[in-house]
Amino acid sequence: MSTTETAPVPTQPTTDGTTTDDTTLLVAENKAEEEPQSPLTQKFTASEWAALKEFRTHLPEIFASAYDANPDAKTTPVTIWGATLDPSGKPDARASVVLMKWLRARNLNVAEAKTMMVATLRWRDEFNVEEAVRETFPADVFGKLGYIYGKDKQGRPVTYNFYGANKDLDAVFGDVQRFLRWRIALMERGIALMDLETVDQMVQVHDYEGVGWNSRTANSKAAAAEASSIFQNHYPEFLAHKFFVNVPGFLTWIFWLFKPLLSAATLAKMKVAGSGAHAIGKELRPLIADDQLPPRYGGAAPDAPF
Repeated sequence: MSTTETAPVPTQPTTDGTTTDDTTLLVAENKAEEEPQSPLTQKFTASEWAALKEFRTHLPEIFASAYDANPDAKTTPVTIWGATLDPSGKPDARASVVLMKWLRARNLNVAEAKTMMVATLRWRDEFNVEEAVRETFPADVFGKLGYIYGKDKQGRPVTYNFYGANKDLDAVFGDVQRFLRWRIALMERGIALMDLETVDQMVQVHDYEGVGWNSRTANSKAAAAEASSIFQNHYPEFLAHKFFVNVPGFLTWIFWLFKPLLSAATLAKMKVAGSGAHAIGKELRPLIADDQLPPRYGGAAPDAPF
């Protein structure tokens, strides 16, 4: 009994003696070589590079739409998150990392990424993000609610939020817009710690110790809803992992209730990590080294501020 093997179809030679497969590979490599590179951009796929190059060509119209009161918007570079986006199309590795965030958030759909970017630039201008970062907030109200401390094993900054640290809910949420400015400023300070060359995401730990049913006031719910919308729509692809710790039972139930509404990609980044130092530490240690993990969570960080 004999078998017949099908010979592979040979690739077609080109005029310089290379095959079409070789040429395709060389074109892809040359496109990457033309770009300023960093460890982050070197991880871009061929599809991402193609989308990025197209996306860049739309920067003049994106800027013109976002800043329609400025007649020079089409030709004026925009600095955001420490990267300068040049509408002339001049490539820059840090700018490439930032632009890729909108593309990835919209599955490399350039048209949808454009819409998202325009909305973000408009929002930042209207919210006056830079002013919020410079603003001084009362330490007795917000001082214990949020910290940026240490890094994970990949060098990403870690932000800790303590939702039960201040029992005076009127002080925290009485002025919803002030709370949002504080929360956005905390986010921006975390982003400022990223070099956009090796690190472009953060880890968040949300601690609900001390939070009770009475904590869910009308203002706190409004603040939480608006903050969630802002981060989802205007801070694309900055979150690597989010841990919910010391979560009371009623909030765990709410989380599972809304789970079907979250995308698989978002859910993959989120985890309810239990209560108590042992249980929480067990979840965080694979990501955060002991000398970077606060004792509150079973670590040995020597100078943790909480």
